[in-house]
Amino acid sequence: MRRPFALIAATLLTGALAVPAALAVDGDEGFTIKDPRITESSGLAASRLHPGVYWTHNDQDEGPYLYAVDGGTGETVARVALSGVGTPRDVEAIAVGPGNRILVGDIGDNLGGTWPHVWIYELPEPTELKDQTVRATQYVVKYEDGARDAESMVVHPKTGRVYIIDKNEDGGHLYEGPAKLSASGTNVFRPTVPVDLWATDAALSPDGERLAVRGYLGGIWYDWNGGEIRRGGRISVPLGQGESATYTIDGRKLLLGMEGVGSPVEAEDAPGDGGEPGAGAEGGKSGSGGAAADDDGTGGDIKVGAAAAAALLCVLLFRLLRRRNR
Repeated sequence: MRRPFALIAATLLTGALAVPAALAVDGDEGFTIKDPRITESSGLAASRLHPGVYWTHNDQDEGPYLYAVDGGTGETVARVALSGVGTPRDVEAIAVGPGNRILVGDIGDNLGGTWPHVWIYELPEPTELKDQTVRATQYVVKYEDGARDAESMVVHPKTGRVYIIDKNEDGGHLYEGPAKLSASGTNVFRPTVPVDLWATDAALSPDGERLAVRGYLGGIWYDWNGGEIRRGGRISVPLGQGESATYTIDGRKLLLGMEGVGSPVEAEDAPGDGGEPGAGAEGGKSGSGGAAADDDGTGGDIKVGAAAAAALLCVLLFRLLRRRNR
């Protein structure tokens, strides 16, 4: 892949940690995933080492694979196979933490919380984008208050602590992991504060100050507030089987992805920076098929008309059929 010279120069000048706010980043206007192997993009994470590249994965795949997608073209530039881990069950989330470490959340449980434990995999982000196998560390995860389904996982960009949000139609909780994950024992995640959404993914801003949580019909952003999150306002999301979210590495945009072959990733201004359209505490855009969450954040009273109701019905039917097949 030929990378724009400006992006290469930016990487060298900043030590591969960030790019200047004024510099455009591939993907900050959205893109379409073109790889036919990516049929259920269920997580999204902006690369730190390769600005403009986004890591994603399938909900279920023929193996433990990650895909690096160029945000400028939508083409896959590398497929990474994970070694040192078991057979993934239901991979739902991905994030990049301090030290350019990729964490993958095998945390889904479509049977409603029947598995006694789930897993998180950790690997170094490859310095070279090519098809390769990378050894990962596997962590066993349990919840303090019992098994549950989850699709949202974030890693704090400064502390490296991992957080999970469980998926519950009536709203879930933010679960805090240990200060450092252990590969030799069980990592117990404890519930801390409520999250008012049927969450399908979440993302922390690069400065660690904002938490964006998305669902099928709407989203909410929170002030991180040291982990004692404080609700800020609504986020609009594309309607449908939406299960991925990430910030661009400069923090100016929030990207929201969908499942399906040739799935779109839409971009909107990052929430919480002065009430910009679609992200402020009072407003919420619903352009290009988006919808904003209602005041209680559950999506139950979202006034988006017959199109939204039909979209929700399709999503629910899709989930029920997939659960039955599994």
